[in-house]
Amino acid sequence: MLPRRSALSVAVFLVPPLIIYGVAVLLPIVQSLVLSFYKWDGITDMRFVGLDNYVKMLSRDDVFWTAFANALGYLVICLVLQLGGALVVSSLLTALPRARELVKTLYLLPAVISTVAIAFLFLRVYSLEPVGMLNQVLQWVGLGDLQTAWLSNVQTVLAAVSIPEGWRYTGLYMLIIYAALISVPRELEEAARLDGASWWQVFWNIRFPHIRPVWITTTIMATTFALRGFDIPYLLTNGGPGQSSELLTTYMYKTAFVHTDYGYASAISVFIVIECLVAVGLIYLLLRRKAES
Repeated sequence: MLPRRSALSVAVFLVPPLIIYGVAVLLPIVQSLVLSFYKWDGITDMRFVGLDNYVKMLSRDDVFWTAFANALGYLVICLVLQLGGALVVSSLLTALPRARELVKTLYLLPAVISTVAIAFLFLRVYSLEPVGMLNQVLQWVGLGDLQTAWLSNVQTVLAAVSIPEGWRYTGLYMLIIYAALISVPRELEEAARLDGASWWQVFWNIRFPHIRPVWITTTIMATTFALRGFDIPYLLTNGGPGQSSELLTTYMYKTAFVHTDYGYASAISVFIVIECLVAVGLIYLLLRRKAES
């Protein structure tokens, strides 16, 4: 237990951020939850409809389920790029003899670039007319038959809007994982190598167990950010063509501000919050169970 004076000092510094967090985060969630039980166009009086918005969302709205499936695909692609890329790059960085700071800066740079700038950059990369960088590279390596309008092709658009998001935050997670990797005791690694352990055995049995708490936190961050992804897909395709790149977040936005159905949009936002909480719980339970087994 803290002494009375120390406890008071902690409370003085802790209460203001908690108040700000409650007003800026928790209060809007509660307001959305309440609004989800109403039908409201933003102008006329609100009309109580009970659970009808949720019944419509789960049983009568095909677009919602399409957006949900797209959101899961978007999540998988982002996690593979962000966590897989971050782990590979951070592992290589630990073996890099020089220029580490330059490499870290280059990989971190996309995370501080404006979202709008990234969207316009990838619009040019994916362009077919005029020929963008991706299609030009395919032409140079003799794969011109694979050239396509990546953001207009229903077979490629979901991956095309996911890659910029994955590329953007790979450097951030790389920095977090790298900081964890360099804290692994070198004595353990050297002892394992003297016993004949391979690189993979050293990584899986020594490095990864040591960084597991950081890996859990990073996975939770990447998962929740991906499930809430909105800006780049919206700027690149606005959910099109059709609903082939529609995510729950873009669908919620258009439901609220295009169709002015704020009650139904609030129900979708509540679903997104629950989805994130369930994902966090599953990640924590799965990774913790593996750590204990």
